Amino acid sequence: MSTPPFLDLPGTVRAHRVTTKRGVFACLEGLPPDGREARGTALLVPGFTGGKEDFIALLDPLARRGYRTIALDQRGQYETPGPLDDPAAYERPEMVADLWALHDALAADERLHLVGHSFGGLVARSAALDDHARLASLTLLSTGPAAIRDDETARLLLLEDALAGLSLHEVWEAIRQADRDAGVLPHPDPAVTTYLRNRWLANSPAGITAAARQLRTEPDLTDLLAARVAAGLRVLVMSGTHDYAWPVAWQRETARRLGVPYVAVDGAAHSPGAEQPDATAKGLADFWDAA
Repeated sequence: MSTPPFLDLPGTVRAHRVTTKRGVFACLEGLPPDGREARGTALLVPGFTGGKEDFIALLDPLARRGYRTIALDQRGQYETPGPLDDPAAYERPEMVADLWALHDALAADERLHLVGHSFGGLVARSAALDDHARLASLTLLSTGPAAIRDDETARLLLLEDALAGLSLHEVWEAIRQADRDAGVLPHPDPAVTTYLRNRWLANSPAGITAAARQLRTEPDLTDLLAARVAAGLRVLVMSGTHDYAWPVAWQRETARRLGVPYVAVDGAAHSPGAEQPDATAKGLADFWDAA
């Protein structure tokens, strides 16, 4: 397991692999400094074609607030292996079972703070619906109540069609050409661009296709989650101040329907943890502290 060279991990963070009864998962783990006992354990679930590095800037500030925090690559993402051509391996119950296996391996004797970003929020919500008693809290980070907005659904259909006939490398090159045609500049740091390319190429095509389908067909399960809130589950809805995937108004309305707090991270869009990590970490830790 390798750490991208542009990521200088602070002393509170380590990269390692976690062995579970469902396989080995690549993780980044933040631990409170100076051997202090953790106030709780959080599991951070990345979004569509994402990975554990999406949360890297959150781990140190959360560790310094006293929380043990683990970010993972889900099955088929980057450094966590998954079947290349078996979409059934990426159905939602399989993804939820992975989270519980990680819980058993990491902190079986305590309840988790579960944070899901974007598609990872849909997986985390399914876990809460499956067994909310295992959770200290659930945070839906830049995650909508149901399927992604219509214009993004069209993009996902194009991606699914492309993956049916092209390699990941060919799809990557096509996406980059589309960006160039649209005037979108590459990241100014070539090391970041190389990392993003390597991460994309390491993904399972079946996993990408299954996640894309779930993003465009997800039903609205807010009422079911509200029943878990009524039963005692603590939930936070957090987003940036604008979002290309699910409108912020949808996310704010989700919080209203659930009767739970909503936090908007100023200056952030779809990825508050990467775009405004200090404010995002503060919002998470403040919520966890209030338990």
